Amino acid sequence: MNSLTIRHTRPLHADTSVPDPHQDTYSKTVLGFWMYLMTDCLVFGSLFVTYAILHVNTFGGPSTHDLYHLPTAAAETVMLLCSTVTCGFAMLAALRSEKKHVVFWLLITFLLGGAFVFTELREFTHLVREGHSWTQSAFLSSFFTLVGTHGAHVTAGLIWMLVMMVQVSLWGINVMTFRRLVVFSMFWHFLDLVWIFIFTFVYLMGVS
Repeated sequence: MNSLTIRHTRPLHADTSVPDPHQDTYSKTVLGFWMYLMTDCLVFGSLFVTYAILHVNTFGGPSTHDLYHLPTAAAETVMLLCSTVTCGFAMLAALRSEKKHVVFWLLITFLLGGAFVFTELREFTHLVREGHSWTQSAFLSSFFTLVGTHGAHVTAGLIWMLVMMVQVSLWGINVMTFRRLVVFSMFWHFLDLVWIFIFTFVYLMGVS
């Protein structure tokens, strides 16, 4: 199977006025997922605004400069950026209908994403054990909510990735699995973009 089999083709003598059902479904799926991403942008935008307002309200507790560990955040950034690259490799393999390569690159992406979530959970656990939980101040409540919401999205992406690896392994690269890979790739790249804003706006500005 080559990449042309992903698209629905018809004979040259076919009536070109008849809509392509596969292409129509693909377009609606991508458009619908873009609309979902826009609503997610509103969610994260609201959380960023809330954090910007509340990050100075420490209630006499530690500030951003006292709590943030920049090397940890930088390591998380590298993990997520690398996972975005490997996700792109998976999509390139999907265009060539290379099922084994798709599963391989998705597995690497999963491991990098899992390492990101593990590091983030370890950071949260350390803060809570030090007595700096989300209940201590408005600043920490906004921090845990913003970063935790992103982490929850990444966790959902990891579950989605596992499902895609199983489906590609069983069914190969067809119209349905390729469409799902495309929307998953959009979601994963979106999370990477959001994290870049978190790293810059929360961590870099917080320690400066």
